[in-house]
Amino acid sequence: MRPLLVLDVVGLTPKLLRHAPRIAAVATGGAETALAPPVPAVTCTSQASMVTGLAPSGHGIVANGWYDRERAEVGFWKQSNRLVRGEKVWETARARFGPSCTSAVGFWWFNMHGTQDVAVTPRPAYPADGRKIPDCWTRPADLRDRLQAELGAFPLFRFWGPKADLVSSEWIAEAALRVLAWHRPALHMVYLPHLDYPLQKVGPDDPSIAAEVAAVDALAGRLIDAHRAAGYGVLVVSEYGITAVRDASFPNRALRAAGLLSLRDDATGETLDCGESRAFAVADHQVAHVYCRSASDAAAAAEALRAADGVAAVLAGPDRAAAGLDHERSGELVLLSKPDRWFAHDWWLDPSRAPDYQRTVDIHRKPGYDPRELFMDPSKPLVGLRAGLTLAARKLGFRALLDVIPLDTSLVRGSHGLLPTSPDAGPLAVWDDASVAPRGTTLASVRDLMLAMMSRD
Repeated sequence: MRPLLVLDVVGLTPKLLRHAPRIAAVATGGAETALAPPVPAVTCTSQASMVTGLAPSGHGIVANGWYDRERAEVGFWKQSNRLVRGEKVWETARARFGPSCTSAVGFWWFNMHGTQDVAVTPRPAYPADGRKIPDCWTRPADLRDRLQAELGAFPLFRFWGPKADLVSSEWIAEAALRVLAWHRPALHMVYLPHLDYPLQKVGPDDPSIAAEVAAVDALAGRLIDAHRAAGYGVLVVSEYGITAVRDASFPNRALRAAGLLSLRDDATGETLDCGESRAFAVADHQVAHVYCRSASDAAAAAEALRAADGVAAVLAGPDRAAAGLDHERSGELVLLSKPDRWFAHDWWLDPSRAPDYQRTVDIHRKPGYDPRELFMDPSKPLVGLRAGLTLAARKLGFRALLDVIPLDTSLVRGSHGLLPTSPDAGPLAVWDDASVAPRGTTLASVRDLMLAMMSRD
């Protein structure tokens, strides 16, 4: 058995690889290939396919979040590995190579309470006074203390939000180097998120992207060098490519106009009542799941959404199954956006009635993924100063609303979720052993590629 580093550099495509010489050099004596992602081509779904070798209909991760019909709640960014169905690659490797085949997973999603030996993942603390304190969860538990004693607290606000940047990837890389030194896992899976931020903020064609790719490539190079020195093989993968977009599409507003949404006014503003709605959309980048109470509601929703601006396709029945989304967690309908659009979950018509959490970074209360959380509202004077004062007030123990996130959907310039329009625009795999060939051209085939690389002496 040969130990293996699997490095997930999110957003890296064959087109962008020319700006990543350290990663490209892995293919010297090895190979590279473009890969087709699942639908939706989003983080949680793509990673689950790589780990299990299954389509979403098999592993059940139909998006980054979905609607729980029994609880009548939408949940995004859950972390229990038990939500992912199917045998995980580290379980197969342990059974194949023996108990010495240990595993460590750093910052891949669904990284809590699984069967991997070592895990590191973001897990903020939420004191009763309303604060959100950066932290992480680890297995073994004392790894958290060791890492944060050496590296400081995990930089959560550089991992997501308007300040998200290379700093979080640097922390993850440093943590991975320590996991390598302290645990020497036979399978070491590490996620570097950096490219997700600039590619969504400015789009893939902006001149600044070359430098952003080079920056994460340098981090990847450090990890590659350290693992090679320890005798590891190297496999670099990505999850999707990000394409240029010009604005959002609003399926919930189309469903509202059709009389299918149920809304209520409360102290937070106008809120969506999922359990009472006849049909509503859970938006996730360029794909949305539409949950319907009855067949007649699904028919009415499909009719309204086919005519909605920015909607390219409405999948139901066999079309939904053909997309790999025939699963109880999926909506009765699945929407695909036009290539230059992304889906926003917005249902309000009057900006003043948007719920108060909409102008904050709140990944768990919003019933959809919201890339506007990467921006501070440019329409607010001195928005950065205002944010600083609010954070200072919170540290002093005062409750304060950090409402600095814009409502303007046109600020977002990159998105993903659809199948790539060309191989150069989608995910890839780059590995260092030319004698190992992939058994397929999908992200799900990465699982077999990992196991084949580990089988080499």
